[in-house]
Amino acid sequence: MKPTDIAQPDYFHKVVDCQWACPAHTPVPEYIRLIAAGRYGDAYLVNWQSNVFPGILGRTCDRPCEPACRRGRVEEGGDRKAKPEPVAICRLKRVAADYKEDIRERLPKPAAKKNGKRVALVGAGPASLTVARDLAPLGYELVVFDGDAKSGGMMRTQIPKFRLPESVIDEEVGYVLDLGVEFRGGQRIDSLGALLAQGWDAVFVGSGAPRGRDIDVPGRTEAAANIHIGIDWLASVSFGHTTRIGKRVVVLGGGNTAMDCCRSARRLGGEEVHVVVRSGYDEMKASPWEKEDAAHEGIPIHNYLVPKAITHEGGRLTGVTFEKVAPKYDERGRRQLIPTGESDVHFPCDDVLVAIGQENAFPWIERDLGLDFDDWGMPVVDKATMASTRAGVFFGGDAAFGPKNIIWAVAHGHEAAISIDLHCRGEDVARRPAPHTTLVSQKMGIHEWSYDNAITGDHRFRVPLKDTKLALKNIRIEVELGYDEKLAFAEAQRCLNCDVQTVFAGKLCIECDACVDICPMDCITFTADGDEADLRTRLRAPAENTAQALYVGGNLKTGRVMVKDEDVCLHCGLCAERCPTGAWDMQKFLLEMAHADDRCRTRHAPAPRVSVAVA
Repeated sequence: MKPTDIAQPDYFHKVVDCQWACPAHTPVPEYIRLIAAGRYGDAYLVNWQSNVFPGILGRTCDRPCEPACRRGRVEEGGDRKAKPEPVAICRLKRVAADYKEDIRERLPKPAAKKNGKRVALVGAGPASLTVARDLAPLGYELVVFDGDAKSGGMMRTQIPKFRLPESVIDEEVGYVLDLGVEFRGGQRIDSLGALLAQGWDAVFVGSGAPRGRDIDVPGRTEAAANIHIGIDWLASVSFGHTTRIGKRVVVLGGGNTAMDCCRSARRLGGEEVHVVVRSGYDEMKASPWEKEDAAHEGIPIHNYLVPKAITHEGGRLTGVTFEKVAPKYDERGRRQLIPTGESDVHFPCDDVLVAIGQENAFPWIERDLGLDFDDWGMPVVDKATMASTRAGVFFGGDAAFGPKNIIWAVAHGHEAAISIDLHCRGEDVARRPAPHTTLVSQKMGIHEWSYDNAITGDHRFRVPLKDTKLALKNIRIEVELGYDEKLAFAEAQRCLNCDVQTVFAGKLCIECDACVDICPMDCITFTADGDEADLRTRLRAPAENTAQALYVGGNLKTGRVMVKDEDVCLHCGLCAERCPTGAWDMQKFLLEMAHADDRCRTRHAPAPRVSVAVA
């Protein structure tokens, strides 16, 4: 194999698994170290630059970073026989938000001078607000339109207050609007053509996926008064229009919206709340912790049941009848749900909440504007630039590719802001700016590093919860209490500092094997060269995870190569401490994604190049 080119930004980016998995590529280990040092404001601003809503996401993120966390691959169960668990990255993000000092003076200020360009943003959710955050410092006149009186979009309307307090939304949405962004609440856009006719230099559509799917079974029409679409019902609860529900409630669906519906129903008078899902428990789209929270509040989940009919008497809902099904897989692994032939199951109830999915609705976008739509009624959007087929019109969030989550909407917003800025400057939106990267030695002495490289054996710390009896009495009482500073420090110590890289200089190596002997994970092997498939079988520990790279170093006097498996490396630095010649060094890799507002950030003017040790 050729020696690894560590100057390529994506090489070490992929090694920092959590940051690579995050759609916004937040530098996770960087802010966790700041939390451990008690520098909460600094940790918050590292997050704010990447994901815009640290306090919101610290409570609600779908956490794509955590399944990727290296800790989950290398941790042993120990005496507790616990399943290896990742660092609580999401909940540490909340710590930064909860314990930060007043950081308003450290945020960008409204542009002193406008640049003459006007941008309309449809929808006041996370995608549009991210676009506004990035473009405001550049002097754009930004106007956000939304049918609701307050901004925040689905963050405000569809996430229950017991998960996300309104004060947190107000604070973090306020940081964006305070940059000089105009919000026109209560102004729903009913015609994109009419909006375009107003002469905007660019239009961003971040209107979300506003329509919940319905069921079509016998009795649906007759009992309609007590059958509610989940996302609409949650919005009605959020705005205080709905304050009670029947004692017996059936929730249809297995996603996070269904979990929010069932838990909200418990707080509004539902004494007997059942969640019924057509798939198996493990196949449910709801996040594992959302299912656990529902179970903690005494809400049962019933699987492999398909709604067959709504029962009613004289127009009054009486229950739902379900058919029992079982999964059957064909030779290609595709699943079908086959009726078992067992007797139907009937759940008596007073109300039904339908949370079986969301879909986009674009009746307000005329089809003669030069925007192409696919066979599913979705706009054709470039995944890199967020551009539609009409110049100057961009999409993001759920409106672009269907329902996902807040962090994806933020990532879309960053990319769309870059495109809008390029478009308004008459440049090619396909020419994407490179990320900013640095690679700096952490050596402070012969065997000392500027970071704490001790590996703690602690298991993941549980987040304290409000007493269930108290939590169920008020739908606005936050259930999760969050880590206190002591627990936050302990959890932060579980981070393996995957951004502090082992960098190898072959010309300094004397092939003494000291690094091989001391490596606790058997990551390092000196061997004859070969192709990748061959090398992976000849290492001290076979490198079976092909998603993780092999770090290959050459220039060895014997002609052999150094091969390090990045998969389970602890980044402990023992190889560098033991090396008698300094062939190994611990160097911190920092990657910051390029954003439109980089032109206002002097620390990136000009953007620094990667500084690396020569192998």
